[in-house]
Amino acid sequence: MDSVPFYLPVQYNQLMQLKARSQLIRKQGGVFGTIDAHGGIFPEKLYTHSISTLSIYNLGARSFWIHNTGPIGCLGYILANFPSAEIDSVGCAKSYNEVAQYFNHELKETVLQLRKDFPSAAFTYVDVYSVKYSLFSEPQKHGFELPLVACCGYGGEYNYSGSAECGATITVNGTQITVGSCDDPSVRVVWDGIHYTEAANKFVFEQISTGAFSDPPIPLNLACHRTLG
Repeated sequence: MDSVPFYLPVQYNQLMQLKARSQLIRKQGGVFGTIDAHGGIFPEKLYTHSISTLSIYNLGARSFWIHNTGPIGCLGYILANFPSAEIDSVGCAKSYNEVAQYFNHELKETVLQLRKDFPSAAFTYVDVYSVKYSLFSEPQKHGFELPLVACCGYGGEYNYSGSAECGATITVNGTQITVGSCDDPSVRVVWDGIHYTEAANKFVFEQISTGAFSDPPIPLNLACHRTLG
């Protein structure tokens, strides 16, 4: 549900191509040795509905770090486009976050089933939702401010408008302007009403890589290389 650079079919094709090239180099005496079957490297958020087919499992993938989705009801594009939505104590659209939480519940159930169906693989479920929501509920604690307001945008309470996207040239009172960034993105949570800032993403990664928000609670550097029972 969160945006991702490439959807699963594209990621799958990339993995197939990577594996084919790796095998070719290995046959030619290149730098590749044996591939650790328990240590596959995959793009983040490889958990769309198509994951149930586990096509990449058949290519040898055995370690999966599966993120749940974030609090979409806290993003400017939801808040600006659905102003009648009930707002929670933090200022987020309650019903949209409830949808995200339901999706996460179902995703976790799917992960539990995948563990049963594929006992030779390791599935780590990562609670990104809780970490991201803390950026909106306790921004000052984590060094952020104005969490609901987009850094790069124009117009309205959330500095977001679908007709004035970040980087676009718009006309305001007869004058053309470029929709630009806020002064200090390093203290802002949301970049453009849809995506998080680099600072927010860095914070999220620092939290989840420790394993504190994972099930099982294993740090990232061990989750991809641990011995499977």
